[in-house]
Order: sequence, then C-alpha cells, then structure tokens
Amino acid sequence: MDPILSPHPVPRPERPADPTASLVRSMRRIAQAIDVRSREIARLSGLTLPQLIVLQSVRSLGEVTTQAISRDAAMSAPTVVGVLDKLEAKGLVVRYRSTRDRRVVHVRTTEAGQAALADSPDLLGEGFIAAFGQLPVERRRDLAEALDVLAGFMVGAAPQG
Repeated sequence: MDPILSPHPVPRPERPADPTASLVRSMRRIAQAIDVRSREIARLSGLTLPQLIVLQSVRSLGEVTTQAISRDAAMSAPTVVGVLDKLEAKGLVVRYRSTRDRRVVHVRTTEAGQAALADSPDLLGEGFIAAFGQLPVERRRDLAEALDVLAGFMVGAAPQG
C-alpha cells in the first residue's frame, strides 16, 4: 500500500531547523553520488570522469586551446594539461602547434576519441536524466541556477544580486 494513502503514515526524519546543516547533508549526498558514478564510468569506459569531461569539451569546442578547455570544463589549466597527457597517451586526442603562433598548442579528438565518446555512458546516468527531464523547464532552469550559485560559493565567488 502506498505510504501516503496508508492510515499509518511512515514518519519522515525531521529536517533540521538550520538550513546550512541540511545543505551540507545534501551536498555530501551529491558528492557520494558523483563518486559512485565516477567509478561506474571508469569501469564502463576506461576513462576517469575528468578525462571524459575534457574529451567532451574538445569534441564540442573543436580544435581548441588548453585555456579554452580549462574554461569549458571548469578545471585549472595544469589539471587539463595532465588530463590531456593521459588522453594523448591513449590515442584519444592529438596536440599540435598553431601554424600562426608556435606558442599556441591546439587539441583535437582522434577517431579513437570520437569512438570512445560514442561508447561512453552519460555523465549523470539514465535515471537522473529521465527524472530531471520530467521536471518543468522552469524548475530545471531554477535548479541549474541554484547549483551554479552554490558552486560559486564553494570556490569563493561573491554572491550575485
């Protein structure tokens, strides 16, 4: 029988009066879910989550610089360089110097990189994608904006408006 329709409702744990405590618990649950999903992605694809994110950035941006990947993937430039080293060793990307400015290095995916992306699982998982897709567009937008604000707080950005 549905617990909502039951004459004896199942007690729910009380939410703490302190919204910060609730926020910390929610963020911890998100971190745990990301960790589990990251291990699942690595098992299924042979790529770590940062490798997959960088590879997706390279694909979506085209032939691109490390700085552009860094901005798109929200990773530091040194982290991106390390990830690119591993992707290049696997034959998934190639790096080459610009013909206009030899100081600039471009990156592009290889056929093997395109195939790896085609075979890779969704970053968020099918269950998440389905549930999120069921929400009204405005609610999805609000959630995305709220998480963006929280992420900004986490990296020390000043609150916006």
